[in-house]
Amino acid sequence: MKTPEISVEFFPPKNSAGEERLRESMAALAALHPAYASVTYGAGGSTQERTLATVRLIQGQNGYEAVPHLTCIGSTEAGIRELLQRYRDWGVRRIVALRGDLPEGMENPGFFRHASDLVAFIRDFGGFEIFASAYPEVHPQAQHARADLDYLVAKTEAGVDALITQYFYNPDAYLQLRDQLERRGVTVPILIGVMPIHNFEQIARFSAQCGAEIPRYLRLLLEAYADEPEAQREVAAEVVARQCNLLLREGAPGLHFYTLNQAEATLAIAQRLDI
Repeated sequence: MKTPEISVEFFPPKNSAGEERLRESMAALAALHPAYASVTYGAGGSTQERTLATVRLIQGQNGYEAVPHLTCIGSTEAGIRELLQRYRDWGVRRIVALRGDLPEGMENPGFFRHASDLVAFIRDFGGFEIFASAYPEVHPQAQHARADLDYLVAKTEAGVDALITQYFYNPDAYLQLRDQLERRGVTVPILIGVMPIHNFEQIARFSAQCGAEIPRYLRLLLEAYADEPEAQREVAAEVVARQCNLLLREGAPGLHFYTLNQAEATLAIAQRLDI
């Protein structure tokens, strides 16, 4: 089995304690030699500034390459162009292009309506490798599964170099998406988004919001260890590592860990992988 590419994701810390925790996690996860670290993005205001500050903090430290998320909802053409120029000046080589969520009360999405519009704009701007998202279990706002696939194909045709999936705990969902995209002529790498389960209740809430299914067997298994958090984390790491190994043997090109700025759960999975 070919050694897969490993990458990680961080979110911008809100205070000095969070920044210290991020630095500690970066140092610990450097042992995995991640190809890059993506940085989540908040549209507008202080959240956007925290993204920029986090990109600067990560870039070049412990060998990390920072890959900013960039969302287009509510953005202007000039604003996106300015951000891209700033990232280019900082030596950023890759961007994760996303639509983002329409803030409550906002009716006009702005200059860009879809992630595919942003992808095409970045491609025309030039100088970046472009990642985009894929939902193996269908985007929660999609009209239906076929429409979601059609849109994903259109997004790749706009100029995507690789896809990073939403996390999932059903390997068949990834394989089905991969095969559907291949039949549509899409050949870009599809990286597996991996969500380590360090706190099952928290992950269950996340999953309900984003449409990621937690299979019945996994839910019941982890609930059986509700009073033993350490044992629950061990069981979760075993299950997720087994799923990752299955998909890597199926030819998946890489693993992208949603770390939630914590290292322990990601390292527990990595230690169990046959790589």
